[in-house]
Amino acid sequence: MRYLLVLALLALATAVDAREPEQAINRAIDLFQRARPHLAAHLHGVEIERYRAALSLGEGVTLVTDSDPADRCGQFAAYTLLPAENGVVRLVFCPRFFSDGNDELRALTVLHEMVHVVAGPDECRAMAFAAAIEQHATGRFTPVEAYWRANRCDTSGFSLP
Repeated sequence: MRYLLVLALLALATAVDAREPEQAINRAIDLFQRARPHLAAHLHGVEIERYRAALSLGEGVTLVTDSDPADRCGQFAAYTLLPAENGVVRLVFCPRFFSDGNDELRALTVLHEMVHVVAGPDECRAMAFAAAIEQHATGRFTPVEAYWRANRCDTSGFSLP
């Protein structure tokens, strides 16, 4: 496996498939690889080769399943703990990430969170980047207008495809 995967399953109400993060990463890699021929060296301020290395090789990323060290799982399916510690960003997968029927959303979540790993905490950048990757790979992107508005991204300088 490309990533150091730490399984710290704490008090989950339901059993989760510990393979799901890796499967979601593989789906995200597939989307990225399909979009890659359409991308320049940078997209929304994200260096594409650095992003590829983080996503495809796990460079600078540790995955944590439901340890919820920052107590954010009530809000998110996954999140990154920034700043990096010893050059590594922790990507935390929450119980919501494992909900049935969310395969596409899990891959999109991975694409989104990897932006934070390589380019910092800007939610609007991460949403715009993930939507652009999905658009280039599939010809469509998942509607995120409510989340876009909630984060006031219309004033951010970033845009959805």
